[in-house]
Amino acid sequence: MTAKTAKTALTPSTHTTPPAKFSHGVRKGNILQVAGQVGFLPAVAGQAPTPAGPTLREQTLQTFANVKAILEEGGASWDDVMMMRVYLTDVDHFAEMNEIYNTYFAEQDLKQAPAARTTVYVGLPKGLLIEIDALAVLG
Repeated sequence: MTAKTAKTALTPSTHTTPPAKFSHGVRKGNILQVAGQVGFLPAVAGQAPTPAGPTLREQTLQTFANVKAILEEGGASWDDVMMMRVYLTDVDHFAEMNEIYNTYFAEQDLKQAPAARTTVYVGLPKGLLIEIDALAVLG
């Protein structure tokens, strides 16, 4: 019988405590799941989370930074990501998001094949335009 692998919650210093009973990220063994992240600026003690700005570009780039912070907290990188899900509030944002996405990942110097991706359209709290989650497999 093998020892049970611990499940570890991941909350980088850039993130506030989640508003409900969930983790920003969880790692168990070589699997790391990043919960849906939005474009909130890094946490400031005593202040409510604030979006990076009103534009899709500002929010998407901050969302990538937030996902990356959780990956790094768990010992992973973009090269370890197998699947990403992008949630948009407006179907008209798809082309712009793809341009931002392609430019961002071209700058990340990936050594492995890019992650698989699904894009869906959802409702998010007022002012938020995008949410992204990711599944990484390490090693």
